[in-house]
Amino acid sequence: MSPLVKVIKPGFHSTLQDAGRRGHQDIGVPVSGPLDRLSFVLANGLVGNALDAACLELIGSGPECEILAPSVRLALVGGSAQIDILGRDEQAPAGQSLRAVKGDVVRIRLGGEALCSYLAFEGGFDAPLCLGSLSTYTRAAFGGLSGRALLAGDILHGHRDDVPARTELALPAAQDLQFAQPIRIVLGPQDDYFDAASITLLLSSTYTIAPASDRMGFRMAGPALHHSRGYNIVSDGIVAGSMQVPGSGLPIVLMADAQTTGGYPKVATVISADLPLLGRRKAGQTVTFKAVTRVEAEAARRSEHAAIQATLAALRPAGDADGINVDALARHNLIGGVVDATRP
Repeated sequence: MSPLVKVIKPGFHSTLQDAGRRGHQDIGVPVSGPLDRLSFVLANGLVGNALDAACLELIGSGPECEILAPSVRLALVGGSAQIDILGRDEQAPAGQSLRAVKGDVVRIRLGGEALCSYLAFEGGFDAPLCLGSLSTYTRAAFGGLSGRALLAGDILHGHRDDVPARTELALPAAQDLQFAQPIRIVLGPQDDYFDAASITLLLSSTYTIAPASDRMGFRMAGPALHHSRGYNIVSDGIVAGSMQVPGSGLPIVLMADAQTTGGYPKVATVISADLPLLGRRKAGQTVTFKAVTRVEAEAARRSEHAAIQATLAALRPAGDADGINVDALARHNLIGGVVDATRP
């Protein structure tokens, strides 16, 4: 375990998240993990990590940290965020790796359009495992750093405290956040608790993500659905993506920190391929829903996996298409001196 960085400013809500804490829902433990799995995976890919390695999930505003290790490589993915190295006018946009050295102060600036961004360090973070995972679950205060978001003064440790200089990598194209895409759902398992008019209303309306949303669930503001058989059921299993409809008639989509059981009827489930597209949307952004079959949902997940692999295979040298980093050249003095050819 080697110290990587010291937190100067923690940002609004910065937590350690890996791929999730699976296999414990039967004892009431949520999976957790990233809200936006796609950005999480791409951040790890840019620094050469295993795709399930722990990253920092950043929500609201980014942290400012001092590098303690001899050198680190980091990458940020999610919206139009940017990494700045203060004092030496060096930066990297979201979707590009960057090397920093001991003493550097790194500031993460988040763009305003995406709810969350992911900061990966080469080698990954090192912290005590809780039920086999580093993911932070703040409601029960376990995982990550003592089960909480970062605080000023925290020291983050990693598995690699020195990285070689190399050509940095970038995503092959700017990330498409796909905010205009309808979120696909599979109806059920309790869609029979709603009349046909309510199902039509759900699929034809535009909802807005309400401010009272968090990593546990996104509340939808918009037309209320009508319960034809009441709004209480015997509590049964919940998964990320479950769309519960309480007595208000307003849907709640359960997210990464979803509870494991619930007693409201679930009109639908967001397909796994579209959960990241919903998870990156913030309060005030709109959502429409489109019904698909289970077979179509499975095909979408396979297509998503293939697209991720194709993106990782297409990572390119940072800079322009020829691998020349024009920004880096412009920041350096390219003339070492002047010689007068008339003098010996």
